[in-house]
Amino acid sequence: MNREIKTTKDGSKTLFINELNENYHSHHGALQEAEHVFIKNGLNLIYDYEINILELGFGTGLNVLVTINEYLKTDKNHIINYYSLEKYPINETEVKDLAYFELFDNPELKNIYHKIHTCEWEKSVEIIKGFHLKKIQCDFFDLRNIDLPKINLVYYDCFGARVQPDLWEKPLFEMVSEKMNSFGLLTTYSSKGSVRRILEELNFKVEKKQGPPGKREMINAVKL
Repeated sequence: MNREIKTTKDGSKTLFINELNENYHSHHGALQEAEHVFIKNGLNLIYDYEINILELGFGTGLNVLVTINEYLKTDKNHIINYYSLEKYPINETEVKDLAYFELFDNPELKNIYHKIHTCEWEKSVEIIKGFHLKKIQCDFFDLRNIDLPKINLVYYDCFGARVQPDLWEKPLFEMVSEKMNSFGLLTTYSSKGSVRRILEELNFKVEKKQGPPGKREMINAVKL
């Protein structure tokens, strides 16, 4: 599909797919959305020594980068294993033009950004000490056949239901739930009532939270 780079309202960039009329991130602010949904209401709520993150999907790599940026602020006495699924990886030109490392004050993130995008797919790579990334190129519905440790944090960051409704229906959420630990957290920018009801059917405790800029609400769901 034809993709073009656009700048969102917080100055960070995103990709826009013309055929779908869909951005990879909120046009109100790609960085603000990632930090609000997946860090403030995701990573920062997990206190386990070993954090196994499952992301659907890798996209531009922004969620990985904000997660590493947050990890670097800690004393790094815990381990993060990050598993990210993506069917259509972006290309080298897009990686270069997005230049997400420029959004942060930490000069370390330039090399980290490039390592995130150049490291081998299907292989667990230690991006920095204590942070391992495994990028998996696959369809999300192949998840059931992928060998993962028990996941305690899910970044549910699929394209919106308007363009890919099947990604917001029960079969995929069931697969995700099967990969999660009890009391694992799923966080997503979505606040759809149908998503809340599906998660409750799958024995999640669902909480609506304040959404990122431009969105009134989002969902946190804890697997019981």
